[in-house]
Amino acid sequence: MHLNPYLFFNGNCEEALKFYEQTLGAKIEAVMKYGGSPSEKDVPPDWKDKLIHSRFSIGDTTLMASDAPPEHFQRPAGFSVSISVDDAAKGEKIFNALAENGTMIMPYQATFWAKGFGMCFDRFGIPWMVNSE
Repeated sequence: MHLNPYLFFNGNCEEALKFYEQTLGAKIEAVMKYGGSPSEKDVPPDWKDKLIHSRFSIGDTTLMASDAPPEHFQRPAGFSVSISVDDAAKGEKIFNALAENGTMIMPYQATFWAKGFGMCFDRFGIPWMVNSE
């Protein structure tokens, strides 16, 4: 059995994937667009180039994502994608990149359990936690 987070975006999934590729070293493994799919008729005409499904990996974790049709998009709530790194300076660099143009929840700082920990929503609305034990 495998558990994989599935992230929904508000029309900017492909942009987010490219950002994660640059920022986190993500490897984009699969991209499928609404255009040419059976679901093409269910989205606005300008959504042909939006992603109906994608798969990418960060480290040894696989994530999946797509653009939710406008009437179905909801801002993510009740979870965070958590990144753990050994090096506190690397963790801070990752956190700062994710938090840039996003929303800070908890600044990256030392805690009683970690050399560094922070929480934010990135510019795409995805909640992240970065932890450096």
